[in-house]
Amino acid sequence: MKRIAASAVSAIIAAVMLSGCGSADQAVNTASAQKMISTSKEEKNMSADIKTNSGYYAEFPQEITEIPREYFSAANEQGTLEELYYDTYESMTYDEKTQTLKKRAIVYLPYDYTDENKYNVFYLMHGGWSNETTSLGTPDDPSVFKNVIDNAIASGEIDPLIIVCPTYNNTSESDSGDYSLALRLTDNYHNELMNDLIPAVEGKYSSYAESASAEDLTAARDHRGFGGFSMGSVATWHTFEYCLDYFRYFLPMSGSLTTDGSYMDNIVKNSGHGWDDFFIAAFTGTDDFAASAFERQIENMQDYTDSFKYADNERDGNLTYRKKEGYSHDGRASMEYTYNGLLRFWRKPAENNNADNSDDYKEYYTRKTKISDVINDTAFGDYGRMIFPVDEGYYSGDTLEALRLTWYTRIDPDKTVEIANYMKNRAENGDTIFYDIYTDEEKAADPEKADTGLFFFKGNSGEKFAVCNAGGGFAYVGAMQDSFPHALELSKKGYNAFALIYRPGAQTACEDLARAISFIFEHAEELEIDTENYSLWGGSAGARMSAWLGSYGTEYFGGNDLPRPAAVIMQYTGFSDYSRNDPPTYVCVGDSDGIASWRVMKSRLDNMSALGIDTEFHVYSGLGHGFGIGTGTAAEGWLDDAVSFWEKQIEKNNII
Repeated sequence: MKRIAASAVSAIIAAVMLSGCGSADQAVNTASAQKMISTSKEEKNMSADIKTNSGYYAEFPQEITEIPREYFSAANEQGTLEELYYDTYESMTYDEKTQTLKKRAIVYLPYDYTDENKYNVFYLMHGGWSNETTSLGTPDDPSVFKNVIDNAIASGEIDPLIIVCPTYNNTSESDSGDYSLALRLTDNYHNELMNDLIPAVEGKYSSYAESASAEDLTAARDHRGFGGFSMGSVATWHTFEYCLDYFRYFLPMSGSLTTDGSYMDNIVKNSGHGWDDFFIAAFTGTDDFAASAFERQIENMQDYTDSFKYADNERDGNLTYRKKEGYSHDGRASMEYTYNGLLRFWRKPAENNNADNSDDYKEYYTRKTKISDVINDTAFGDYGRMIFPVDEGYYSGDTLEALRLTWYTRIDPDKTVEIANYMKNRAENGDTIFYDIYTDEEKAADPEKADTGLFFFKGNSGEKFAVCNAGGGFAYVGAMQDSFPHALELSKKGYNAFALIYRPGAQTACEDLARAISFIFEHAEELEIDTENYSLWGGSAGARMSAWLGSYGTEYFGGNDLPRPAAVIMQYTGFSDYSRNDPPTYVCVGDSDGIASWRVMKSRLDNMSALGIDTEFHVYSGLGHGFGIGTGTAAEGWLDDAVSFWEKQIEKNNII
């Protein structure tokens, strides 16, 4: 990814500040704080990891994550900005509806947006001396912060979402520069937000709301957030005050509403919501003139523990607070705080997959862990180098969250971290997670065989097994996106799953797969698996391997004479060969895949179906190549469908 000089970043930040995003407006309470948050509370706030009723959580490390410099440059995969016009009523007399206003919001749609997907929606309010174009710009003149969002989504740091930039300005863009008027407008803005803006946005774009009715909008509150900087933060607190039925996530930044903790406590108690029905992430800087009053509000809210529980390491809390050293009331702070909130809202918790569900499971690695530290971890011995592509030319990035693989998209860094921690925990527990498939003598005779083997994701003892084969154009093995996630999910379902690391080349890859299946059959008792009705899984090149082995059999490629799989599960490969010997086959692919044509894949299955072979085909709108298990995409849940297809074949075979 192209890097830009530090001087260029400074110029970008200055430009954003001049645009009004971070103006030092007087929209915040600047009264001096009488006391600061205690050291014990700061120590307690080292990390927050909070589950909510929706199954989502927010995890905020001690240090605020800085925006990578390269994110300020235009992304390869760019979202779009649209202008949304809607009618509302003059704010001060909304109930009388004496004056109709035509208002505009700027709406960000992620790259590959499609009405087939559902998207979380974040409403981002500007500060003083600003308007709806301040944060993300306009369709004709996007801001650098739009580049940040584009890059963060493309990297998998942020799930694709819709961002809406509205304005509380009333009849003039200068309204936000009038302190007393701005206070009145933000206090009245909830009427427009609930009655006009949200229905206009979510009635037009694909959100989790089934319709724009109040009933459906409130039912989708888990998938909606509101945030703002400075006077936008005041608007955020008022949204919390009046619209808690509509929002779960709140991102107030450097702007306080009140230092009266009881006032905030009564908001929650009068709303009918419990403490675990919402989450607040609050940000400011040590050099921010608004910090003292802002911090005092947060501190006094914490005194009311029925409503506000300070988030700690025990996954128990709904309020976290971060103060960035040296940050002021400016555009850089506004962008970075917003980036941090979007990084961690709506993130699904990683499921610890201990074989024995012991309490000894540890989070050894994080998003910031260096890839080299995982590879060289002594717990993995020599096979650690095969967790990532052996040929380093096919991946980039220094850390787990920055991992990129050639030809792959939508790599989920949380899944990468989960997989690495799973492996480490099992290895530290003394479990065997990697098996050589060739002897030392065979590897000495052919050194390339040293870079092969099976990673084992153990399920239930005596359960059936699957072999997952990653793609990589027969040039490398993209296991971290294309086989490890699949194997881990299968093991969670109780199945014993293997991920094969094979030699580059179509012929050698098939030989290694045949050898791996033979190894599994030979060691079935040791592995505690059932060898009947196994399945072969693969994406891209790995899908071709699975199809070839299913069609020709293991003996054809030098393995033992073994039963064919009960099912072959294939993702995104333009493979057209078929025969009467092909096993039942499940296929999924995106209709925007520039490498594997969905039409070719469907045609093959149609031909197989005509021969009486059971098949199932799925094509997902807007998806490109290499989407893996599809988290956060139109393909999310495909793995469950594939397992059901496999289980159907098992049931048929058992009847026969």
